[in-house]
Amino acid sequence: MSTAAHPLPYAAPYGTPRGRPRAAFPWVPAFIIFQLLCQLALISGDIGWGRMLVRMAAFGASLALVVGLRGRGSAHPASGPAVLALVVLGICVFHPETASLMGGMAQVGLYAAVLGPLFWVPRLTSIDLRMLRRAVVILWGFHTLSAGIGVLQVYRPGTFTPPVSAVIESKGTGYVESLKITTATGQRVFRPMGLTDVPGGAAISGLYAVLLGVGFFLTRRTPGAMAASLASIGLGVACLYLSQIRALVVMTGISLVAVAAVLVWRRDVRRLSTLVAGLGVMVLAGYLAARNMAGVDVANRMQTLVRNRPTQVYYENRGRFLEDALFKTLPNAPFGEGLGHWGMTATYFGGGEAAKEVWVEIQWAGWIVDGGAPLLATYLLAIAVALLTTWRTARARPPSPEAHDLPFWGAIVLAYSVGATALTFSYPIFLSQSGMEFWLLNATLFAAARHARRSAAGGLPAP
Repeated sequence: MSTAAHPLPYAAPYGTPRGRPRAAFPWVPAFIIFQLLCQLALISGDIGWGRMLVRMAAFGASLALVVGLRGRGSAHPASGPAVLALVVLGICVFHPETASLMGGMAQVGLYAAVLGPLFWVPRLTSIDLRMLRRAVVILWGFHTLSAGIGVLQVYRPGTFTPPVSAVIESKGTGYVESLKITTATGQRVFRPMGLTDVPGGAAISGLYAVLLGVGFFLTRRTPGAMAASLASIGLGVACLYLSQIRALVVMTGISLVAVAAVLVWRRDVRRLSTLVAGLGVMVLAGYLAARNMAGVDVANRMQTLVRNRPTQVYYENRGRFLEDALFKTLPNAPFGEGLGHWGMTATYFGGGEAAKEVWVEIQWAGWIVDGGAPLLATYLLAIAVALLTTWRTARARPPSPEAHDLPFWGAIVLAYSVGATALTFSYPIFLSQSGMEFWLLNATLFAAARHARRSAAGGLPAP
């Protein structure tokens, strides 16, 4: 009997069903779940020194994937400028004013961890639109739950409220009291924390609940899915108003305008009109619910955004930090002031009490302090290239009928990215987990769009 006509059983890989390739491991959803578990660990109670380990684990996982994960996918266009930014930071470790060698290396590691998804996600050729949807569903579900819990924390004071971060409490009674709002019944409660340990931390979840709710509203047509999307938007809006963090309210508004702009560009009048109608109802419902719970505090806080010109409002709140960074710090230190002078790296790995401390409120100031003009230019270039890449996906036609909703997810990722970029003028977002999610969403969309194009052209690599 010929063995050629009847292949031997051991010709197939052991334990693998013949003719059925093994499914690729869902790295992106798994990474998101790990990040969310780290966030939940921080609100589980007093974990003492374990808090630093949890924070390090959240960012260390990104670095581990950059080093250990291999693949044959093409690089994201923004990876070139991102590498240049890391090279600038590597040189700045040896800046004469760097707080300490450990502090400088920790700061470079933090930047690399935040940028990490930009490098390891596009390597994976298995990331398709289904995996993008799965990742978005996980984020949407978690942040909608967090926003809902944040609303309940105000509606039922003392319910679902986690312990406040020890770092917040260490800043004194006056600072802690400033993080509270007065409810309609006269009680003083913390701004919604949601599934975080920071008063007002639920505002980030409110942003995600609104934007990702809009994404599902645009891409789903079943009554149940559309109702869930609208409920998510309403919860997110109420949470944003109750948190009273005006920068995130503005970021949400900018993001929604970006979604509308993409729909206008695509001449998708039907979706645009449906979105405007649905958003209008839920924004009003969310505002009324927040005002019913927190009284005039909500109205007074939001009115400060329109009492004066937008430029004047920004200058009085964060504009001074931008002015100081561009016209004082940058001319005096065009190549930065060294690393390890601000943020969590200074707290954990700084040069001790003798080290210089720099107060950084906005991302632009952080870039200038850490690497001066070279870091500012290279990082902004990386962001610009990422936005352009995502815009190309959002404006393009779907490469196949199976990927019909790819442009709309491109619009949502673009909207979030535009809003996150705007937030750099108010908060150092690109040294936080929110910054890492910026690069994760952009890189995942890029990989899913590449997979869809190759699938449509019949050019996918063999498993």
